[in-house]
Amino acid sequence: MAKKGTLMVVDDNKNILESVKMLMEGSFGSVVTLSSPMLIPSALRESKPDVVLLDMNFRSGINNGNEGLYWLRETKRMAPATEVILFTAYADIELAVNGIKEGASDFIVKPFDNAKMKDVLLEAYSRSQRKKSGAGKDSARQSSASMSWGESPAMLELKKTVEKVASTDANILITGENGTGKEMLAKEIHRLSGRSSGPMVTVDMGAITESLFESELFGHVKGAFTDAKADRAGKFEEADGGTLFLDEIGNLSYALQAKLLSAIQSRSIVRVGDNKPRPINVRLICATNKDLETMTNEGKFREDLLYRINTIHLVLPPLRERREDIPNFAELFLKKYSGIYGKSGSPEGLVGLSLSEAALADIAARDWPGNIRELEHSIEKAVILCEGPQINPSDISGGYSSARQTKADATTGTLEDMECEMIRKAIDECHGNMSLVASRLGITRQTLYNKIRKYGL
Repeated sequence: MAKKGTLMVVDDNKNILESVKMLMEGSFGSVVTLSSPMLIPSALRESKPDVVLLDMNFRSGINNGNEGLYWLRETKRMAPATEVILFTAYADIELAVNGIKEGASDFIVKPFDNAKMKDVLLEAYSRSQRKKSGAGKDSARQSSASMSWGESPAMLELKKTVEKVASTDANILITGENGTGKEMLAKEIHRLSGRSSGPMVTVDMGAITESLFESELFGHVKGAFTDAKADRAGKFEEADGGTLFLDEIGNLSYALQAKLLSAIQSRSIVRVGDNKPRPINVRLICATNKDLETMTNEGKFREDLLYRINTIHLVLPPLRERREDIPNFAELFLKKYSGIYGKSGSPEGLVGLSLSEAALADIAARDWPGNIRELEHSIEKAVILCEGPQINPSDISGGYSSARQTKADATTGTLEDMECEMIRKAIDECHGNMSLVASRLGITRQTLYNKIRKYGL
């Protein structure tokens, strides 16, 4: 079998380093040895090891393993996808379990068995390759979906905060109304993080039934229940070395919140039907449109879980509070769906669709209770139904805004009805030319825009 990958061995005993190197250089393409853990940061950057075999004790007379645990955490922070195997001369199960909770994959006790060591290190290399393979596919899918921040002060301030916290492993809670882009923000945080080469796994907590919760998140072993025909990794294991995004976490029942909290606190999971703890190394991002503090006060959400998931709290403002961004989003969606539905123009000189001034004024005036999602669907519908080169207000009718307008029409007086209809008719006849509409109606453009906003045209 061809030798592949890089193994890095860190131990202050030079005889051990030489023995492991001689044993493993026939299996790995490169074996890097370090006699001091202080060399780990530079070696991770230069050698980019797939597997690290890390001793737990480096100072004479100190055998508590704290130094090894420290360098384990540092290694996983700097290289999340790298597999770390702990190496200790003391068969201390408690210490090994602590190491596994901190992100180690396994441990080897000195004096070591040659065959056992080979098996453990080669299995660790295989895991690292599976992770990198999955991460490559996931990164390719995510690269085309970057965050559109807009220009509103609220979003620019949010962007500054995200750029500060994305590089850390702090748990993040994103709140905001439906349709504000919470999942897109989570993807942007993952893209900017040190885990961007790892996978990002998304779970809709509101869609998981209580009976399937543990199997979906923690996995199961063969025979754990009737349909468990093979071992299956859960979402936590799938996200190992990357980011786990738990959407709609406010929908999680109180009983299941305790099980989630246990996994987060111990940094390990146990598959259904198994009793072996498995370490997890994930960055957790949660999102909800609910007020978790109010739910906590009402006894509907665990206070200890809330503290765990909201180290950093990010709030996405609704679209009505960032109106200056609405035209930019409208143009973005127009370009997207014009291309999808073949209305983006052609080399033969055909001009693609555009939004009329009236349509832009109409879009900017609406509250969009469904936020960015509602705006996107409305623009898509307009692109499909529009027959001319320009999209006018009449093409964007429908949805939540239309329902509100129908209700408003039922309560307006006769003169307002007539004025509204007159303006609508003038806009259609002038094909959205607002200067011509204002001139025909004998009013200024500003007055026209005010009335368009008033009637929701």
